[in-house]
Amino acid sequence: MRFCHFLRAFVLFVCLPIVAVAQDSTAKVDEPNRNGDKSAQSREQPAEESAGAGRRSRNGVLALLPPDSVTEHVLEIDSRKLAYQATAGTLKLFAQEGEQSAAIFYTSYVVKGEPGDRPLTFVFNGGPGAASAFLHLGLVGPKILDFGPTERDGANAKLIDNPQSWLDFTDLVLIDPIGTGWSRTAKAEDAQKFYGVKQDAQAIAKTIALYLSHTGRVSSPKYLLGESYGGLRAVKVARALQQDQGVIASGIVMLSPLLEAPLQFGASRFALGAALQLPSLAAAELERRNAFSIKEIQAAEHFALNDFLTTLAGPPLEGATADSFYARVAQLTGLPIEVVRKTRGFVRDAFVKHLRQRESAVVSPYDVTFAASDPYPESDSARGDDPILDGFVRAYGGAFASYARDQLGFKTEMTYALLADGVNGKWDWGNGHGSRAQVSASDDIRELLTLNPSFRVMVAHGYSDLITPYAINKYVIDHLPEKIGNRVTLKIYRGGHMLYTKPSSRIEFTTDANTFYGVRAFEASPKD
Repeated sequence: MRFCHFLRAFVLFVCLPIVAVAQDSTAKVDEPNRNGDKSAQSREQPAEESAGAGRRSRNGVLALLPPDSVTEHVLEIDSRKLAYQATAGTLKLFAQEGEQSAAIFYTSYVVKGEPGDRPLTFVFNGGPGAASAFLHLGLVGPKILDFGPTERDGANAKLIDNPQSWLDFTDLVLIDPIGTGWSRTAKAEDAQKFYGVKQDAQAIAKTIALYLSHTGRVSSPKYLLGESYGGLRAVKVARALQQDQGVIASGIVMLSPLLEAPLQFGASRFALGAALQLPSLAAAELERRNAFSIKEIQAAEHFALNDFLTTLAGPPLEGATADSFYARVAQLTGLPIEVVRKTRGFVRDAFVKHLRQRESAVVSPYDVTFAASDPYPESDSARGDDPILDGFVRAYGGAFASYARDQLGFKTEMTYALLADGVNGKWDWGNGHGSRAQVSASDDIRELLTLNPSFRVMVAHGYSDLITPYAINKYVIDHLPEKIGNRVTLKIYRGGHMLYTKPSSRIEFTTDANTFYGVRAFEASPKD
């Protein structure tokens, strides 16, 4: 999640070189972990430093992490009692010289009494810089954070049992990448070595391999679930698992993923990027008018990739032709016609401020249907925090910290870093320029599908998401070769980037995921 807060957000979203994935083969998951971290980030509270100063080992800030905690629980799903074991703990990564360089925090949920070939899913969020608490307490875990009847009341959110937990059909391991959650490096300056597309994927792949080895789950069907940048991360991790660890994944589920940055970040300059954004604005306008219709959205998709695309790609319009075109775009999106005309249809940088300007409101790119009062109505441009990302979903961080302490028995004085803003700005995008605008996962997806005949992918989106508009990845999927593309499923639901905050969409998504996991490998094989 957290694919960088729109303009902030649109800014996010073998062994590693010195990074610390050379692993001590004698380390065990269940042995007490004395390594802790008071957070490498300068914004962590100074009180934590004084509290932990007397307990630091030679591994520095890793001294705050407690031993792994294992607890037993029961969850009721569809009138069935599901007994499961939860482990909240850390896995150690070591540098080439043999010293521990980092600790990766994870939470696992394993259903008791099930066969050893039960699916096992590794879960992470995105950002880069987001912890797994979003998917943990928002979608898959045995507990879920309920935001009340309005679906957005963070101040009074309550943790309840999740009757749609994915534990119903897969065991779960939720992972916080370095710099997020309670995952830290021994030395603050070493964190940078993990901040990059390749480095991150290799470190997560090593973490997964360690978990599989320590728990004897190597033979289990292995799946990855990632949200936003976590979708791209899942693809890169699957490749790193196969190439570096000899572990082959059975499939990937991606929620609101970043797959093709050139399409993602070209909406303010290139006609195709703008066209692929348009259907999400149209869907949001239909929701605003209480007129949501799949038929109307399909019509918007057709217009976007035909008249709209060719018009934006051509010379500026004039006279009555311009008036007619801009009026149609305004009617379709709900934007004032003067805004559409001024931007010539390239509205990415204008919609947050202007979509609901007549109501003195701003919208969130995380869900364009979500409007809040504009804190700076006198400003010509959007200012202030995002009403979703910096608003009610921040409650996931405090809720998870309390849950881990009180119910999972993982007690630490370290601050849980839900959204580590500094991580994104330091990210190495791996293209030699440090630019996110060229990162891509399409080739990796093609290779994974080609090399593994039973490998499958499910991509899920919310209609009204403008952080990662669904039409971009529909375009990517539609342009896969037919023989491998038939193992990629696209599902679209009402809602935004974090569609699971909408209970009805969360239930639909979980039902579809259950079906996805239930497909046999031979049924997924490409047809001659």
